[in-house]
Amino acid sequence: MKEITKQINEGLEKLRQEGPLIHHLTNHVVMNDCANITLHIGGAPVMTFAPQETEEMASLASGVVLNIGTLTEEYVEEMITAGKVARQKGVPVLLDPVGAGATSMRTSAAKRILDEVGVDIIKGNAGEISVLAGIDATVRGVDSMGTSMEPSSVVQKMAADYKIVAVITGETDWVSNGEDTYKVKNGHKYLSALVGTGCMLDSITTAFASAMEDRSMASVAALAVFGISAELAALNPEVKGPASFKKSLFDEIYNINGDKIEKRAKIEKLHQ
Repeated sequence: MKEITKQINEGLEKLRQEGPLIHHLTNHVVMNDCANITLHIGGAPVMTFAPQETEEMASLASGVVLNIGTLTEEYVEEMITAGKVARQKGVPVLLDPVGAGATSMRTSAAKRILDEVGVDIIKGNAGEISVLAGIDATVRGVDSMGTSMEPSSVVQKMAADYKIVAVITGETDWVSNGEDTYKVKNGHKYLSALVGTGCMLDSITTAFASAMEDRSMASVAALAVFGISAELAALNPEVKGPASFKKSLFDEIYNINGDKIEKRAKIEKLHQ
């Protein structure tokens, strides 16, 4: 555990020193929150819509977020363009396949991005990742309603099949690169009572990935930092529910440091 938290702390320090530009093609519902959370963790957010600048902006970025939450055919084309430019440049690309499995359009869009871009990290709930890994699952709207396989096995299969880092979020979070698999147990119930916390995690994960060569460790870092910040936010005596928690969460992300990570991180590496 000490070696893992050491890597996380070094990644956080580097992230804050470099201030990476994170190019978002993300969910319109929570774009402002994603911009702020990127800024608070130490990055520089940019949100784009116009196809005329997608390629140019992606070429300037240190990391790219592709989130299909508010999906259109045109937006998918932009995502593929941005993702290809980023991959050619060697900067990390994260895909959040929001609602994959709920509709054929979402499932096919996520698969197309995986096939044509070849992303570095895919991050979703158990249902979304299961569907894309070819495992029976039920997704309603953007929520996972169940899967036929344990999340630890799903995340390993997804990572191995696509040769990427796969992340499954939930009460327990899972990360795998197909060989090494990690379990992260930090977090708080209020995260599930707010719209867009998963999208915010996309931003933090991509920011860490821009500062850490090990994409799986960058994903572990983001999960731990976000989860620890949520735990600390909930301890604020002014927090009475999800709305006040959200305000406190942003402050805790801004103030997260190595000591807090060392004391509170709940990370376990699974033995194969």
